[in-house]
Amino acid sequence: MFKYMSIALVSVGIFICTSMSAKQVTSQSSLSESDGFQAFAWWLLGIGALTFALLMSARMGIFQETLYKQFGKHSKEALFYNHALPLPGFIFLASDIYNHAVLFNKSESYQVPVVGVTVPVMWFYLLMNVATQYVCIRGVFILTTECASLTVTLVVTLRKFVSLIVSILYFQNPFTLWHWLGTMCVFVGTLMYTEVWNSLGTAKSPPGKEDKKN
Repeated sequence: MFKYMSIALVSVGIFICTSMSAKQVTSQSSLSESDGFQAFAWWLLGIGALTFALLMSARMGIFQETLYKQFGKHSKEALFYNHALPLPGFIFLASDIYNHAVLFNKSESYQVPVVGVTVPVMWFYLLMNVATQYVCIRGVFILTTECASLTVTLVVTLRKFVSLIVSILYFQNPFTLWHWLGTMCVFVGTLMYTEVWNSLGTAKSPPGKEDKKN
């Protein structure tokens, strides 16, 4: 029960930071009232999609945990099928993918360090994104074989929170008192989940009677 409370506290912290950042969407003076509402509607749609994806990933984590107990822990196999099976769905986005490939080819040239090869900069960004995403998702799938699904969900949620904080700082958006409150909730919730206070209490507690006898 204590761990579920910590997860709830982390979720509240992320909700506070996200909702406070949403006010910056509607407060842009350059947008008209209708455009501001449309931007806010798209923002809500994005938040809904992220929430749905988080819930589905949590459910998939429970499903994977069940499969690992029944058939053994095979993180590479799970990683392959999770990414190979959805590939046919990209056929419906073929025209959009082609248009973006054309735009990528028209981007400015960039010389890759060390290698010395010159490529369009957008293709370089895409390659770096794919590489970092692979490292991230590979680590998540390894984590699913070593930890409970609730722990994996917490780690993924914290990763999203860190991305939110980095985006706020990178784009120089105001970091208000509410953001600090949300950050504190996430930090305290994480400490509650890891039971760090129990560990500190155990470390500071005096040795038992049996230790004194020895």
